[in-house]
Amino acid sequence: MEIEVPGSVPCSNAAFAASFAQEHGIEVPGSVPCSNAAFAASFAQEHGIEVPGSVPCSNAAFAASFAQEHGIEVERQQQAREYARIHRRLSLLEIAIVVAGLAIVFSAGLDKWLRDLLQGFAQSFAPLNWQPLAGWFPLQLLLYFLIITFVLTIVFIPLAYYAGFVLPRRYGISVMTFKAWVVNRLKGATIGFIFQAVLISLIYALLAIQPRWWWLWTGIILLFFSVIMANLAPILFFPLFYKFTPLPEGELKQRLVELAARARTSVRGVYVMRMSDKTTSANAALMGLGNTRRIVIGDTMIDRYTPDEIEVVLAHELGHHLHSDIWKLIISQSVLTFGGLYIAHLALQWVVDTQHVYQSLTDPATLPFLFVLVAFYGLIITPLGNMYSRRLEYQADEYALQATRKVEAFQAAMARLANQNLTVVEPSPIIEFLFHSHPSVSKRIKHADAFASSAQALSASLNADNRSATTSTDPSGMFSSGSSTPDSAH
Repeated sequence: MEIEVPGSVPCSNAAFAASFAQEHGIEVPGSVPCSNAAFAASFAQEHGIEVPGSVPCSNAAFAASFAQEHGIEVERQQQAREYARIHRRLSLLEIAIVVAGLAIVFSAGLDKWLRDLLQGFAQSFAPLNWQPLAGWFPLQLLLYFLIITFVLTIVFIPLAYYAGFVLPRRYGISVMTFKAWVVNRLKGATIGFIFQAVLISLIYALLAIQPRWWWLWTGIILLFFSVIMANLAPILFFPLFYKFTPLPEGELKQRLVELAARARTSVRGVYVMRMSDKTTSANAALMGLGNTRRIVIGDTMIDRYTPDEIEVVLAHELGHHLHSDIWKLIISQSVLTFGGLYIAHLALQWVVDTQHVYQSLTDPATLPFLFVLVAFYGLIITPLGNMYSRRLEYQADEYALQATRKVEAFQAAMARLANQNLTVVEPSPIIEFLFHSHPSVSKRIKHADAFASSAQALSASLNADNRSATTSTDPSGMFSSGSSTPDSAH
């Protein structure tokens, strides 16, 4: 529903032209803001509302009112489109910088130059010569990785500042001060560097010890690490960034605990995550695994959503648990990881043993080459992972609707989340396929409509069966209190 349409173009024919105009940054005149008219027209079409072809988009009041009935704010959608478009452009710029940088590194031989520099420095600094196995220098490898990380951080500081601080504040998503943003970034960068350094050390240790099967052992270790992280994240890492407090006793807590009980899910409490210090966005989740599982609600949701809306959002999260989606994602990601590691194994064997580009498999100069393999493989498998994730999200939505039977609350929550989190309600199909791990908001609203229609049809069918059974079994002229057939027969 994110389409600009000129005032003279009929609504029924506007979608393609308007989408083309906005995607290419072309401003189209109209007596009503095109974002309003186009969004409404598209929304109407998506929901099967016929808009006469002779009615210009500037007069699309009917379609606009339909969008408003679902709580979709057209001005926020215009902002969401702009925000998403800028982020995509920044992502493409980041990819272009990385590609250009790698081209310079490989063509100029900077990967080998840095290795030689460190080996020369090791002649005057003995600890760098520590060699547990022949050809494996762990400290040189870590220093090589530290230098790469530092250079990349410096290069991307402007982009990180603009995309992570300036842009979210401009669109009202972030409320962090610059100091708070820097502290938050430093925390994330430090934790990320530690994990990456440990992973790289592990990979190269296995390359030295098990050159034929390093990829298999790495995949197995990463699988166990994923399970451990899913268990420890709520109590070990999230508290580093957010403050958690127990949700006070009351109707909302009772409803959520009862909802979890109906889903046969054991939780270690219901907590409020203080998001308002950092963002205006809202979120809720079922965090943890096993003995750390807990219900978490952002304080930015509690003060804006009704209990029914919060209930359906948490029902969706409980649907993931009931369907074992965490385990499904861990297993599916592990399969993709094993595949990527094996491809990396073949590529490393080829450049080292066949082409003799590097000194050995544990040569620190292979790090940039390994990064290229990981990045390229990630670009290929991300759409596949997102496609599978969208399927799981659809099933969790279905469970939320079945468990609560609150269609209007579900649709209101989806619309409110889109407005608050600046989410594009109707992204283009290619953008959704490539980048979105959840179905679009419009599809989720339509899913709820379809659920309501099927529930009504089933109810009408059951009522018709009951009336038919009553008519066929009761004598004419006599009053009946109900069907004479057993409940099981229905």
